[in-house]
Amino acid sequence: MDRLHSMSVFVAVAEEEGFAAAARRLNMSPPAVTRTIAALEAHLGIKLLTRTTRFVRTTNAGQRYLESARSILAQADEADEAAAGVHAAPRGHLAVTAPVLFGSMHVMPGIVEFLRRYPDVSVNAVFLDRAVNLLEEGIDVGVRIGELPDSTMRAIPVGSVRRIICASPDYLAECPELNEPKHLTAQTIISASPVSPGLEWRLGNARQQISVKVQPRLTVSNNAAAIEAALMGFGITRLMSYQAADHLAAGRLVRIFPDYEPPALPVHIIHLEGKQASGKVRALVDVLVEQLRGNAVLGG
Repeated sequence: MDRLHSMSVFVAVAEEEGFAAAARRLNMSPPAVTRTIAALEAHLGIKLLTRTTRFVRTTNAGQRYLESARSILAQADEADEAAAGVHAAPRGHLAVTAPVLFGSMHVMPGIVEFLRRYPDVSVNAVFLDRAVNLLEEGIDVGVRIGELPDSTMRAIPVGSVRRIICASPDYLAECPELNEPKHLTAQTIISASPVSPGLEWRLGNARQQISVKVQPRLTVSNNAAAIEAALMGFGITRLMSYQAADHLAAGRLVRIFPDYEPPALPVHIIHLEGKQASGKVRALVDVLVEQLRGNAVLGG
């Protein structure tokens, strides 16, 4: 049995939560993946995975083995890189995470550029509107919006964004009085729960802090839907500046009360420090830093 190969197959199945998806990632046939996992479980004498018709999950023993396998595979990659020399082209698999809209709009161009530069690398892009634990979930590189807690991760600043309030010109032409933030209470509000989960919008600047209680008429589960409703002229919504940037530039949306916007939120690229940051991780981070720092939308 090729132990490293078996570990690689197991890690792929665990991370993809399925045999077919792992087979596609590894360019193997599903039966070959199934046979490899069966042989590995027989060799270890334990059950690593729980299978149902809908998903595949690691057992408790499988989760412990997964963490060890990732560490061993990372060390093997480091050994290969050391033997090949620092100028060897990156190769292997990477996983990247970012918020959903930010990832699709602004991280994906960097990922595609990275893949074009390095044809021997594959990437799994995990775009989620939650803070992903890189170490526990097997993610190599993350993009985070907001202040970062202290951690063992290396954080590289690439820009900043703001929470903004906006609406379409059609809505603003016909809406009730809207001269100061307190007038928002009489408006039609569209709430995008990832950005504004509560009924209170906190606004402010260096001179004044204001809390406005709003009552949404429409609450949606993602920011893309809130943007669409606002573009239709239905009401006012609160978004991250990068999400509305193209529509603001084209005049399809208008920024409301820019003088009362909260302080800008930093955007960082994060990854593990030290030896666990392999050459392929550093190469991806370099491309993402290059792409994101050159993005005018991240000027805050």
